[in-house]
Amino acid sequence: QVQLVESGGGLVQPGGSLRLSCAASGIIFSSADMAWYRQAPGKQRELVAIIFSGGHIYYVDSVKGRFTISRDNAKNTVYLQMNSLKPDDTAAYYCKTNLGLRDYWGQGTQVTVSS
Repeated sequence: QVQLVESGGGLVQPGGSLRLSCAASGIIFSSADMAWYRQAPGKQRELVAIIFSGGHIYYVDSVKGRFTISRDNAKNTVYLQMNSLKPDDTAAYYCKTNLGLRDYWGQGTQVTVSS
């Protein structure tokens, strides 16, 4: 079955950096579109970045220039490098892919940006 396992979250001061990882199994990773979402308390889950199987990348405006999504098809892993973090980036971050019409989500990893 499809499994997505995120790691790399934690507590960081404003202006700091974190790198999130999402290890995937049960899919042909190189053919999969991989996305990062986040959900802050009391807010809807929002798309942060997506990297398509063909390499095209999209970022939500609020993270452009600060976050970088990348993938390593040999390791079946997608990354989210987050720089210049702000308190507003505090959220649970989730990895997502889809197989046909079904979406698969990881369990999430918490990112807290606070001094």
